[in-house]
Amino acid sequence: MLTPNLIIRGRTVVSSSEIAPASIHIRDEKIVSVRDFDEVVAGCEVIEASEESVVMPGLVDTHVHINSPGRTEWEGFPTATCAAAAGGVTTLIDMPLNSIPPTTTLAGFKEKLDTAKDDCFVDVGFWGGVVPGNTGELARMFAAGVVGFKCFLVPSGVDEFPHVTEGDLREAMPELSRLGAMLIVHAELSGPMRATDEMDDTDKSYEAFLHSRPCAAENEAVALMIRLSREFKTRVHIVHLSSAEALPLLRDAQAEGVKITAETCPHYLHFAAETVPPGATEFKCCPPIREGDNRERLWQGLADGTIDMVVSDHSPCPASMKVRETGDFMAAWGGVASLQLRLPVVWTEARRRGFSLRELTKWLCLNPARQVALASRKGAIAPAFDADIVIWNPEREFVVDAARLEHRHKLTPYQGERLTGVVEKTFLRGRKIYDGAVGDRPAGRMIL
Repeated sequence: MLTPNLIIRGRTVVSSSEIAPASIHIRDEKIVSVRDFDEVVAGCEVIEASEESVVMPGLVDTHVHINSPGRTEWEGFPTATCAAAAGGVTTLIDMPLNSIPPTTTLAGFKEKLDTAKDDCFVDVGFWGGVVPGNTGELARMFAAGVVGFKCFLVPSGVDEFPHVTEGDLREAMPELSRLGAMLIVHAELSGPMRATDEMDDTDKSYEAFLHSRPCAAENEAVALMIRLSREFKTRVHIVHLSSAEALPLLRDAQAEGVKITAETCPHYLHFAAETVPPGATEFKCCPPIREGDNRERLWQGLADGTIDMVVSDHSPCPASMKVRETGDFMAAWGGVASLQLRLPVVWTEARRRGFSLRELTKWLCLNPARQVALASRKGAIAPAFDADIVIWNPEREFVVDAARLEHRHKLTPYQGERLTGVVEKTFLRGRKIYDGAVGDRPAGRMIL
């Protein structure tokens, strides 16, 4: 048995086999064993978690918009990965759009890698994109290391990442199936949204925005992707599911054996449309935050496994793009800045509903790692896994002060929210990267 050079131990350790007192023995960036609490090695550095603290796998966030190169003023790799480290996230996967160029060609992917290298405080992987006419690029990007591919079924908001039609998908999906690559889908269709053209175009309220993107837009898109996944045997994943009305469709398809999964996001599980303040455009995202009853049904979807995971969909922008001064929900950029807060938001809501640390770890760590084929080394505390660990206090409350967040832009709907769960320390492959502040030297690696 290898002798450890670091031991992290605590009274509540969420390992792959149990939640119990334990000592985690680490050597050369890997966990070599998980032992009884009192099993320590003389002369080895021991980091003790407090009696109240939880020792858990580092979080994996597979839905993050870093927006670099090209729109680094929106976020960028240094600030995004600092926010991740401060939030207990040790692995994140960057989305292929909002950067210029987008990650829709091998050349674009290489440019993004050149931008990210040596600039990340956590490990970072990358989604490629499916856009009209780029099927010939998919195999080259997949061979170079993208974890899978994303598409939009409605306009993405940026011209350089156009949405796809069913015809485009019929061209791309056979190639994705041949590669064994997952397709993740922004699942809204424009048909139901076009039906809102008769709305009063002077109404810029949240209610008007919510009605402009009805549940039907998501439901019809999910039905389309179930049909295409069934036909082409392609692995499909629905991103940022907001409409609980789509859950029965997904549940039935999964029971049938269709290769389709889904995620949701903290903002859909915490907020409700009825309580969005007038003019508070920091709440705008697409698809939108829906009513409280819809939120509770999303929690039920997590409970029964129809929804696999909770990821941030961190989608920041300069504050000016939120047009907070006018409160115009129809004109504001859609996206919620939240990367650093995923753990406390989800824990605050989960514990209210009786969920356990085991379920929290599944939603925030294990299942996201599994989605991107990292479940043999990320997302669990087990021998041979990367020593990615977060120590956090599940009892300590705090009020969000956006000015203290590590994101580049501080405008967030969580400002002033009282949450439970404070990250104390974060370790990336056995190296401490956060201890009340983020370390000085980026230690993150590219996941390829």
